[in-house]
Amino acid sequence: MPAELVINITSQETRIALIENGILAELFIERQSEKGIKGNIYKGKVVRVLPGMQAAFVDIGLPRSAFLYVSDVYEDFDELELMMGGSRENGDFAVDRDTLVVSRYSSQIEDMLHEGQEVLVQVSKEPIGSKGARVTAHISLPGHYLVLMPTVNHVGVSRRIENEEERKRLREIISKMKPPGVGFIVRTASEGRIEEDLLMDMNFLLKLWEKIQHRRVNASVPSIIHCDLDICLRAIRDLYTRDVEKVVVDSEREYNEILEFIETFMPQLKYSIEFYQADEPIFDAYGIEVEISRALERRVWLKSGGYVVIEETEALTAVDVNTGKYVGKGNPEDTILRTNLEAVKEIAYQLRLRNIGGIIIIDFIDMEKEGGRDRVFQALKEALKKDRAKTNILRISELGLIEMTRKRTRDNLSRLLCEPCTYCEGRGIIKSKTTLCFEIFREIRREAVNIPSNVIIVSLHPAVADFLYDEERYAIEELENRLKKKIIIKVRSDFHQEEYEIESR
Repeated sequence: MPAELVINITSQETRIALIENGILAELFIERQSEKGIKGNIYKGKVVRVLPGMQAAFVDIGLPRSAFLYVSDVYEDFDELELMMGGSRENGDFAVDRDTLVVSRYSSQIEDMLHEGQEVLVQVSKEPIGSKGARVTAHISLPGHYLVLMPTVNHVGVSRRIENEEERKRLREIISKMKPPGVGFIVRTASEGRIEEDLLMDMNFLLKLWEKIQHRRVNASVPSIIHCDLDICLRAIRDLYTRDVEKVVVDSEREYNEILEFIETFMPQLKYSIEFYQADEPIFDAYGIEVEISRALERRVWLKSGGYVVIEETEALTAVDVNTGKYVGKGNPEDTILRTNLEAVKEIAYQLRLRNIGGIIIIDFIDMEKEGGRDRVFQALKEALKKDRAKTNILRISELGLIEMTRKRTRDNLSRLLCEPCTYCEGRGIIKSKTTLCFEIFREIRREAVNIPSNVIIVSLHPAVADFLYDEERYAIEELENRLKKKIIIKVRSDFHQEEYEIESR
């Protein structure tokens, strides 16, 4: 089934859903108060160089300084590509710069940058949590068919174009047309396109770079030089491939803007844009709201009755696979293998939908046979091929664990839509009423010597007070006899369950 882009727009936020085979595959959300900055180009100033980390901090006018790594200012692109084992990341043409190890023979960050130096940088990664933005001095300007890299002389082809003859054809076309001294990456959408389409995209990007160069000359420091397209047009530019059959949008203004954009760069696709006018909210009509709610749950049920538990922590994400209600009908090893194989598809789907990045540990149900472990590993590799984010997977260990990484480019869904619980302060648990009662008894014993009065007042949450009266009333009497003081319980409905006060009257 072809894919669709479903766009929901309100005055507060824009939500874009990529639907594949009738199922929500990816979700992009941008709120008016928290607009993204990835792709923006800034004229900044180096405020600190860190030789020990081979990095620098750059003031680009944001609350937190941006982070510039040595590989993002490296001047010899051919040597850099060789060291990295590929080409630099750009849209669907990806490599992980973080794998770069700068040898002692390479240029050092302190040789290339100094404090106070003005630099033109582009945001390559949004600020996440307490971290500032990641920036690069290697500017890239994406079009629909091509990506211009004005700072390097290089031609690359998207790894998603697998046909070698097509890759060769596209590379030859671009190499022939491009001006000397600049580079281009051929995007997936270019597959099968004629030379005129590519030339139009190339000319547009070269004119855009010329404008940026003019703005740079007179701009103050720090300042923004170029803003990337808004989220709707970015989605059309980056996600609208031949796999996408249509785009449905519920805002007339955005519908007209998309049409104008399409007619300029992809006129053959203008009839696939649809304006949604029904009374039912567009995300309800496509069943997307239900999928979003499901993507925020800790436990995800499988059709067989098994389930997957996803726990996101500060350092990594742990995924646990369980058979749950599924007991199978025959060999237990077959039951376990079926559950793990079913879980593989759901895990790959959830990682992509929730946009979970960083280190991921998957605890599959233990399998005794090496063949079963290999089948699960290969199934996971295959399931992750649809993911546009770069992943790296290690084979299943003897403990049944898979260690993997997924490139983090923006906040995941739970960070974007949720906040830590103010009651448990993000721990996910609170102290039990029994624990609190014993803690209160110990605190009373400590404070009793400093209380001259014969009456001790304990203020606490109603649930803890009820537990004290019901389960620990004899312990209170025993404590009163031991201290020779009267203990009065005072209920405070405004208290947190773990909160209490001990005072004298």
